[in-house]
Amino acid sequence: MIWIAGGLFGASLQMIAEYEVMSFDYDLLVIGAGSGGLAASKRAASYGAKVAIIEGDLVGGTCVIRGCVPKKLMVYASAFSQLYDNAVGYGWEKVEPKFDWGKMITAVDAEVRRLSQLHIGFLEKAGVELIRGLGQFVDPHTVAVGDRKISADKILIAVGGEAERINIPGIEYAITSREIFLLKEQPKRMAIIGGGYIAVEFACIMRGLGSDVNLIIRRDLVLRGFDEDIRTAVQEGMVKKGINIIPETLVRGIEKTPEGLKLTLSGDGEPLLVDAVLCATGRKPNVTGLELERVGVEVHKGANRQVGGAIAVTVDSCTNVPNIYAVGDCTDRVNLTPVAIAEGRAFADTVFGHQPRYISHHNVPSAVFTQPEAASVGMTEGEARAKYGDANIKIYRARFRPMFYSLTGADEKAMLKLIVLGETERVIGVHMVGKDAAEIIQGMAIPVVMGATKKDFDATTAIHPTVAEEFVTMR
Repeated sequence: MIWIAGGLFGASLQMIAEYEVMSFDYDLLVIGAGSGGLAASKRAASYGAKVAIIEGDLVGGTCVIRGCVPKKLMVYASAFSQLYDNAVGYGWEKVEPKFDWGKMITAVDAEVRRLSQLHIGFLEKAGVELIRGLGQFVDPHTVAVGDRKISADKILIAVGGEAERINIPGIEYAITSREIFLLKEQPKRMAIIGGGYIAVEFACIMRGLGSDVNLIIRRDLVLRGFDEDIRTAVQEGMVKKGINIIPETLVRGIEKTPEGLKLTLSGDGEPLLVDAVLCATGRKPNVTGLELERVGVEVHKGANRQVGGAIAVTVDSCTNVPNIYAVGDCTDRVNLTPVAIAEGRAFADTVFGHQPRYISHHNVPSAVFTQPEAASVGMTEGEARAKYGDANIKIYRARFRPMFYSLTGADEKAMLKLIVLGETERVIGVHMVGKDAAEIIQGMAIPVVMGATKKDFDATTAIHPTVAEEFVTMR
């Protein structure tokens, strides 16, 4: 030990040494067993870290329990009604199908629980301990779960997001995307508040299953933030399916009556009488109750957030407290399951694998499982023109009826669009509305990320007859 006047420097070194040999219960403690938390915990454990993960709900998070998985199963269920109609044009006799809501909900719930148990098995196989309950910070290295206090060298927050409810009289009568999977009976008349991807997806699901659907949106088009051609094409397709879209309208209140739930609307709109109201106006980071202020973790509190906000992180997912990290929807960067998984793995690789890396949030493909389906990767036309100027942007677009519908008589259209930049015509945006859009755009994301040009697309031989071939034959 080095002694300097008064021994202060030596004492400081001794304190540091004592801190370094402090023992913790775990190397990593993860709060939240959703997509990001599961990915991070298993990857960290693979590097030899001692890991525990805290969860107060079913293991799997929003995606498995009340998001991507059960929703996509319901999308599949809702699509059969159109297949029955389309089959007639191909020579099949017309049938009168009957849908059993209870059977579908039971089957979906069983699959969700099966997947949740599967994830528990993966944790056990990886050597990650599952701690049941809700986590609450005590200090930067300690989290309480009930009466138990758990310490860790590193702590990862991966608590995801939760549905928000608008502040109007009677909102307690509305359900959110959490409760819709638990309804015992199918609403015959339904109102959905919101124009984002959750709202429009459930509007299409419920309509496909036979419910009368009213979609109430604040703007003139659904899917704010998506390319204008996608917004227009999806909305037109929804109207053709029989969804009643009420644009530029707010819900002022919900009243429970003997005849059903009555919605009072802004402007001159007539009140709506329905059996169920789905509030799908947005989601917020699920940070309430963590006691982040106790340990000084910085939170962005946006003007439109009533409670809590997004956890502020650096590119490597570290908060302002050096040993505390956060990934996924609670950081409100790009709120998609694959992004949360990638962030969680990158965190583990960096901190425990000593392979520093971080995730790019640019050119992330996304899909909306409406009917018709929509998907995109890269910049929208509006973003491209704003950043590079009209003179530097060229648009290639195709709109046509896919061959599948040529014998059905259905008024269905596909829309495919390329956005290219400058003299090199680098493809900076790919957008599609139509059957299998998500599957097709997943493949299109690769050339966009690699920086492919329009000439690269043109040099690619088409697969005929397909819808996707239009991407390599546009002129």
